[in-house]
Amino acid sequence: MASGCAIHGGCPSDYVAVAISVICFFVLLSRSVLPCLIHKAPRTNSSSFWIPVIQVIASFNLLFSIMMSVNLLRFRTKHWWRYCYLWAVWIEGPLGFGLLMGCRITQAFQLYFIFVKKRLPPIKSYIFLPLVLLPWIFGAAIIHATKPLNDKCHMRLQWTFPVAGLHALYVLALIAFTRAVRHVEFRFDELRDLWKGILVSATSIIIWVTAFVLNEIHEEISWLQVASRFVLLVTGGILVVVFFSISSNQPLLSQISLKKREHFEFQRMGQALGIPDSGLLFRKEEYRPVDPNEPLDKLLLNKRFRQSFMEFADSCYAGETLHFFEEVYEHGKIPVDDSIRRIYMARHIMEKFIVSGAEMEVNLSHKTRQEILTTQDLTHSDLFKNALNEVMQLIKMNLVRDYWTSIYFIKFKEEESCDEAMQKEGWSFSSPRLSSVQGSDDPFYQEHMSKSSRCSSPG
Repeated sequence: MASGCAIHGGCPSDYVAVAISVICFFVLLSRSVLPCLIHKAPRTNSSSFWIPVIQVIASFNLLFSIMMSVNLLRFRTKHWWRYCYLWAVWIEGPLGFGLLMGCRITQAFQLYFIFVKKRLPPIKSYIFLPLVLLPWIFGAAIIHATKPLNDKCHMRLQWTFPVAGLHALYVLALIAFTRAVRHVEFRFDELRDLWKGILVSATSIIIWVTAFVLNEIHEEISWLQVASRFVLLVTGGILVVVFFSISSNQPLLSQISLKKREHFEFQRMGQALGIPDSGLLFRKEEYRPVDPNEPLDKLLLNKRFRQSFMEFADSCYAGETLHFFEEVYEHGKIPVDDSIRRIYMARHIMEKFIVSGAEMEVNLSHKTRQEILTTQDLTHSDLFKNALNEVMQLIKMNLVRDYWTSIYFIKFKEEESCDEAMQKEGWSFSSPRLSSVQGSDDPFYQEHMSKSSRCSSPG
């Protein structure tokens, strides 16, 4: 029979395994938090934010429950075995591994409906994820009711293999959804990342389940108990770090590298999708004078005017309307037959401007908002037509008249006159620069100043 630290915990290898799992969890936290802190990525209320958060919580549950259920540390608490069903059944199962795999299955489910069915998923993620967990919750309830665990938190042989099969069932479900989207030509390697996730999880789960089974059915062998629980915790730590690092739900944030800070400027979806002139200010563009008497729709096609008007709108805390116009304008540049890029851009616009609580939610009627969110074709050319009409009415009613008398329009006319003079004199122009995503920034402030200083400098 096993004896000593093999039963009561506290072997040197146990402490090494705990140290490795703690390091893995802090690496996981750094990978999930640091990119958002360093690059100040906006927090959204969509599943692209809370699903990764749930993955972090599930990862902690999995690692901590393994540590508690297999008794890696020597606890002094009397009757600790009474907590076996809490750690080994509920937290390690539904709230640990099941929740971790459920998040991945939910992401694959979203990709299937968005890119194959070309519509938003019919079931919200916060409903679909609990449904995915139901088999595990049902199994945990049966185990809790039948009480198969002994005082060392080990199951009998007839229970060990069904539990191991439940782990494999979730990997198979992830494979099934991934196969359904295998023919989609993703722009941000989501499919490749999902296959990587399956490969990593399958390999880790084979090792993990093997250690789990050996730990359960050979509790009389001391060295096997120590070795198997070491492998359980270390493999779990590696699984949660690698599994989380393979992102399939944040295409733009996945472009950001902590080592390559210059990638931060590449955050417009239009730029990432290669839409012509997306976010670029070409100062060597054909001079076109602006007539305030022209319709606003036509004026906004002038990029210089649109940028000036956008700065004014941002100063009035109403910039979301102009940003929405610009992104819809870029969406319209994508060819109708390029369905993948149109889906990416449409989904981006919906998450940024349309859904309730979005980062820059625009004021739309309930009917128009629901028409967009329940569309059966994310590639439709008129998907945002009604929303754009409503937004244009708001701009005309609230912003246009104030802009003509603002310092922003005066500055725009001065620069326009300066450009006209420089073009007549044959001046050279500098290369284009990228604009920023954030509406609150003024990325062209230095350009305005430098250009104004050139125009006002003595000849």
